[in-house]
Amino acid sequence: MATENDTPLHTIRDHLRYAVSRFNQSDLYFGHGLSNAYDEAAYLILKTLHLPLDQLEPFLDARLFAEERQQLLSIIERRATDRIPAAYLTHEAWLGDYRFYVDERVIIPRSFIAELLQTGLSPWIEDPAHISSALDLCTGSGCLAILMADAFELADIDAVDISPQALEVANRNVQDYGLRHRIQVVASDLYSALLEKQYDLIVSNPPYVDAESMAQLPTEYRHEPQLALASGSDGLDATRIILQQAAQHLTPNGLLVVEIGHNRDALEQAYPHTPFTWLETSNGDEHVFLLQRNQLPGNS
Repeated sequence: MATENDTPLHTIRDHLRYAVSRFNQSDLYFGHGLSNAYDEAAYLILKTLHLPLDQLEPFLDARLFAEERQQLLSIIERRATDRIPAAYLTHEAWLGDYRFYVDERVIIPRSFIAELLQTGLSPWIEDPAHISSALDLCTGSGCLAILMADAFELADIDAVDISPQALEVANRNVQDYGLRHRIQVVASDLYSALLEKQYDLIVSNPPYVDAESMAQLPTEYRHEPQLALASGSDGLDATRIILQQAAQHLTPNGLLVVEIGHNRDALEQAYPHTPFTWLETSNGDEHVFLLQRNQLPGNS
């Protein structure tokens, strides 16, 4: 472990090399937006030094002040020793071009639904103007609600979560994006506080980690709220409730879009007669399903 009194580290290039070596030596897990030690080291260095995140090369040989060296060594060590995800160290996470505030009250945004919303869920939604009401169930940081507000400019959106702490973060992000007039943040255990409200579109990235996987999670994931990850023995506890009650909260032509991690086989076994449409994402068609209201279990 390097300290401020060590002399070999003077430039950004020196600290980048040291960080990559330190991260690889610590056998860190990268699953919260960046995929390798080099990219994460570069991000943490640029962010800590308040430099543009897309311009590392011009600054590589810049010599650092003592205070800057101390800040870098501190954040590198926290990542390597405490295995805190980078997003929690910098209090920001990105979905495409969208930046969100995050801390340990919410899981770090990483939903494949974000990709689909950036194309307006085409071709399943032909005209975004037809979406006048939408629901983000298990909103966490509020990220999907905010993306929906951009994708469907005429929609009023409810962003729902059971966690009051998560809703504090969601409120901050909604405020940051100037969307308080369109996004209502609601405390609710799934649909419980929504009464008879109906929506043209419901999206959800609910808890979906099964018990076996929870027991094997890397340390990085254990910094995230367990409430937002664990969902029973097979990972489908939350998804079952979402499916069972979705029809009463969808308009006649409404759509349900849900992310379920690696549980496609388990879900299809549990609902063998439900005609799930699996949506193509950058990681294949195993993770996100779509159902029309009349395709929901018990509503065909």
